[in-house]
Amino acid sequence: MIRRSLTIALALMLAACSPQPAAEATPMADAAASPARHPVSGLAVIPLTVETASGRHRFQVEVAATPAEQQKGMMFRTAMGPSEGMIFPNAEPQLRSFWMKNTVLPLDIIYIGPDRRVLNIVRGEPYDETSLPSEGPVINVLEIAAGRAAALGIKPGDRVEW
Repeated sequence: MIRRSLTIALALMLAACSPQPAAEATPMADAAASPARHPVSGLAVIPLTVETASGRHRFQVEVAATPAEQQKGMMFRTAMGPSEGMIFPNAEPQLRSFWMKNTVLPLDIIYIGPDRRVLNIVRGEPYDETSLPSEGPVINVLEIAAGRAAALGIKPGDRVEW
């Protein structure tokens, strides 16, 4: 009886230590493990959606997470696709102001409030060093190609998800 119990216990222990079939990999799991990277900046790229009166508009945005990445932003870049952008996250809501020093492309700068809604939108002109401020505290700033916000009907109050 004892010998039989030991045999069963040993079999259970070996089964617990044996290799198990690998879980199926999913694109979402792979993306979470190693996010896509932008070929020029090397920054992580994430999906972002803006919900407007005319529908949902999807973007793939680079994440400028560190102070150095945020300081460089879109400087010196010469191309941006119509569904591309860059997001500048904040740890806490705060007033933000951007300028276009060394920025070749005209941009729509979209300030996003703590409620994840568009607070205000300003247009940045290439190389202009004029300060372009938010109209209140924001948690993120989204840059997209100039004119895209108007073309898509993006307005203050629209919901932004990422």
